[in-house]
Amino acid sequence: MEQKKYLKWYNKVGYGSGDIAGNVVYAFLSTFVMIYLTNTVGLNAGIVGTLIAVSKLFDGITDIFFGSMIDKTKTKMGKARPWMLWAYIGCAVTLAAIFAIPVSLGRFAQYAWFFIAYTLLNAVFYTANNIAYSALTALVTKNSRERVEMGSFRFIFAFSTSLLIQSVTVGAVEVLGGGAAGWRTIAVIYAVIGLIVNTISVFSVKELSEEDLDETNSEEEEKEIEKYGLIEAVKLLAANKYYMMICGVYILQQIYTAMINIGIYYMTYVLRNENLFGVFSWAVNIPLILALIFTPTLVARWKGMYKLNLTGYMLGTVGRALVVVAGYLGSVPLMLLFTAVAALGMGPWQGDMNAVIASCSEYTFLTKHKRVDGTMYSCTSLGVKLGGGLGTAIAGWLLEFGGFDGTVAVQSASCISMLHFMYLWIPVIINLCITFLLSRMKVEKANEEIRAQQNL
Repeated sequence: MEQKKYLKWYNKVGYGSGDIAGNVVYAFLSTFVMIYLTNTVGLNAGIVGTLIAVSKLFDGITDIFFGSMIDKTKTKMGKARPWMLWAYIGCAVTLAAIFAIPVSLGRFAQYAWFFIAYTLLNAVFYTANNIAYSALTALVTKNSRERVEMGSFRFIFAFSTSLLIQSVTVGAVEVLGGGAAGWRTIAVIYAVIGLIVNTISVFSVKELSEEDLDETNSEEEEKEIEKYGLIEAVKLLAANKYYMMICGVYILQQIYTAMINIGIYYMTYVLRNENLFGVFSWAVNIPLILALIFTPTLVARWKGMYKLNLTGYMLGTVGRALVVVAGYLGSVPLMLLFTAVAALGMGPWQGDMNAVIASCSEYTFLTKHKRVDGTMYSCTSLGVKLGGGLGTAIAGWLLEFGGFDGTVAVQSASCISMLHFMYLWIPVIINLCITFLLSRMKVEKANEEIRAQQNL
């Protein structure tokens, strides 16, 4: 039986464009914040890493809180859209603040400025915006194919934005005056662009009514669904093994991304050409975008997401292993080729992970009879923040441990060895771990079995 369709093509495109806004924050911050702080502001990489790690302690309590708040929100705009709309104003302001640390301040004040702005951005504003944005996948349609298509559009925009930012930012900073002034101006430009696009995305879709979302439930069941608090929401998530797996994958993915972003150091000090960072960004993002275009078709052809995601990540792991070989051979063309192979394999999961999370949310509903869509999508924000923050913190610690000095043009042998380890080896190890987790991600099959049992 063909599923009911809820969305037009422009709804899907409009929704997906929201990740332009998300990535002028996330891609810009995760790629360039460390090199801005070490090479422009002159802060210590190890101390910055520690501050980011401490900031994550605040993040840990906000993801599920905002998810639960979204679940309990009832407005004319719906549950998630108000949070997505208003939280982005804070994202824009704090992003600009991070890249506007006054050079005239003392060292302690500069560290404090960064810590406060970074914590507010991640623990409050980005959390609320990102969870709401992700939760819309389950709130605007019940059609699984449309959810996959929404995810594909979303991440096409995400990786396109990342590609653009990674390709033009270094040059744009120089054109805008270089140094602290250049970074401050480009951050403001990105913040304004994000604010505009986020607003467009919010109003491009409309959430389904409570009746449409739960049309098969009785009034008594609806009352029971609403009766849960934050503590019970945490218990519901902890009891869902697939949620825990997705959180693990998300965290690992963001650490992976942080290590890939160390490429700007690797290109500058190992390959001796910082402009190669933009070239490698093309090798990563173009294959990802191509994979995302075909993901909905592949999901239909493979009759589900499980085999596609697992096979793709196996290819991604092999690709990154070959990047290591090419790196030690000193062959940039081969590194680019195998980087592209790895990205192509990792693409399907990027496109359908929101649909997998929706299936994960359905698993909780089928087993616990509680609807926790917003809370369930806290795994996206939790993964992005914990993984991204931890990855950036680890990068700072490893750079410091390796003896990195942002004031010199040539790094020590120990630093070069550390850059090899960070950019070449860690991504392979992470991909192996993700592949294992995806091999256990059989949530679609579990849902089918539960439905079959309930129909008996």
